[in-house]
Amino acid sequence: MTNEDSEIRIYVACLAAYNNGILHGRWIDATQGEEHIWHGIREMLKASPIPGAEEHAIHDYDGFEGATLCEYSSVSQVADLASFIDEHGALAAKLVEHYGCIDEAREAMEDRYHGVYASVADFAQTLTEETTKIPENLQYYIDWERMGRDLAMCDILAIETGFEEVHIFWQH
Repeated sequence: MTNEDSEIRIYVACLAAYNNGILHGRWIDATQGEEHIWHGIREMLKASPIPGAEEHAIHDYDGFEGATLCEYSSVSQVADLASFIDEHGALAAKLVEHYGCIDEAREAMEDRYHGVYASVADFAQTLTEETTKIPENLQYYIDWERMGRDLAMCDILAIETGFEEVHIFWQH
């Protein structure tokens, strides 16, 4: 799951120029790592119309799939988030939003991810059929929707990223 549709980038502005009414900044690819971002910031500040400019801020960003950055997000945080989103797409952003922390989101992705299903009910049915022998005469009486709802109450985290695209994570 890569983020091929849009470039993951930040617009970094020179604060000295901005405070003097001049818009000066640069779009920087955030997926190239922390050192690449710092290099882009240094180059942008060096080209500033205000001599000796030293301060910068993130004034815009693209491709972060709904995850938010603030004006003074650390370069390390930006690079880490961009890498995670580049690898896992919108699912990564939704995990970060849910957990509030990239470390927990990454841990969920690595250790508790169970797969993608058309619905939580589809997951409940698949899980049940893989772990239990259901007598043929009872198969039509099982309410997969309710089983899925019950699983979602305590046992799983379900994140929808598209039509019939529900990602399942174990909660424990």
